[in-house]
Amino acid sequence: MFYLAEVEDYIRVEPRLFGLDTQEAVRQQLRITYSGFVNKELGYVVSVVGVLNVQEGVVIPGDGAVYYNSKFKMLVWKPELQELVYCIVKEVANFGAFMNMSVIDGLMHVTQVTDDYVSFSKSGSLTSRSGKKSLKKGDLCLARIVAISYKAGEPKMSLTMRQPGLGKLEWIKEEKRKAKTKPSKNEGEEREGKTSKSKKKKE
Repeated sequence: MFYLAEVEDYIRVEPRLFGLDTQEAVRQQLRITYSGFVNKELGYVVSVVGVLNVQEGVVIPGDGAVYYNSKFKMLVWKPELQELVYCIVKEVANFGAFMNMSVIDGLMHVTQVTDDYVSFSKSGSLTSRSGKKSLKKGDLCLARIVAISYKAGEPKMSLTMRQPGLGKLEWIKEEKRKAKTKPSKNEGEEREGKTSKSKKKKE
């Protein structure tokens, strides 16, 4: 889930930025400091949206930089369990597929691609036993986050597409098309009722 987070922190502005306006120097330093930053509480920093307030700088003896207590806004993405995500297949292996979610990558184990048995083919794709479904590099998908781990700092996520309404976008479109053309239970009962009445009339 994407959020706008308001943060207050002491920003260490490097000497090479001293020629800039203070707020601009802080803004540029924030982009450097928080580029690729991620933790469990805040999430993954996508970008610094703006600087709200910058207080008077503090110089620490022996340190050539200046520290500014600043308030700023950042766009962050914090993954949540059961969250639905659009992703693209980045790489396929015999054990599953690495899925890019624009901000970070996740892993989809081979057992979580479809309800059918899936195997790794010579062409470098994951193919279902029936042969009707195939997943390859570059495919667009809709998946669900089922596990998140922060043990190594950067979150590692496990995904699944073994639920109704999930999968490669082409599969989802095909399932919707079939659902529209398939008669509902009530329609089927009505047809059976009409057939029975017509038979009675003939008799």
